[in-house]
Amino acid sequence: MRARARCPAILLVVCTESAVAQWCATPIEMGHPGWRLAPVVAGPHNVPVVTDPLAAVNAPELAVLSAVAHGGDVEVQAITKALLAALEAIDERRARLYADFVLMMLPEAGRKHLEELMIAGTYEYQSGFARKYVAEGKAEGRAEALLLMLDARGIAVSEEARGRILGCAESARLDEWIQRAVTVESVDDLFS
Repeated sequence: MRARARCPAILLVVCTESAVAQWCATPIEMGHPGWRLAPVVAGPHNVPVVTDPLAAVNAPELAVLSAVAHGGDVEVQAITKALLAALEAIDERRARLYADFVLMMLPEAGRKHLEELMIAGTYEYQSGFARKYVAEGKAEGRAEALLLMLDARGIAVSEEARGRILGCAESARLDEWIQRAVTVESVDDLFS
């Protein structure tokens, strides 16, 4: 990374458990005289808990680390609400990257709560990013339900039709297809 970006690079280890964080902070002897790599470790022991949405907006990366490091804590609801406020305040590309990272790292309880806030509509979305994320999630769920229904009825779905269904982002059209799927004899009937 140092050679590619032509800038200083550090090894950052993000941990969700204190014992693992302590182990990861142990310096690594690299074999070359005087070269000892001491990773920078972010974990529950040194990442503050961010529950204030304004603080999260002012430091979105810290809100991300807080959600990862403390996502299993009793304050998970306040932590995830603060994180969503931070995601709303930044550009869509970073928000998607951060949301994916946090969802991947959170323990099940924290992940479920964050997904519920993002998808179930219990959070008042302010940005286009969040509204688009929710709409895409709902459309994706409808498309998957439609495919399951067709499969349960024994109706063959070609790769082309599968792509058309999964690629549809219009909830109204997907709802129409779902209603038709109850009576159609083939996937072609679904689209006509």
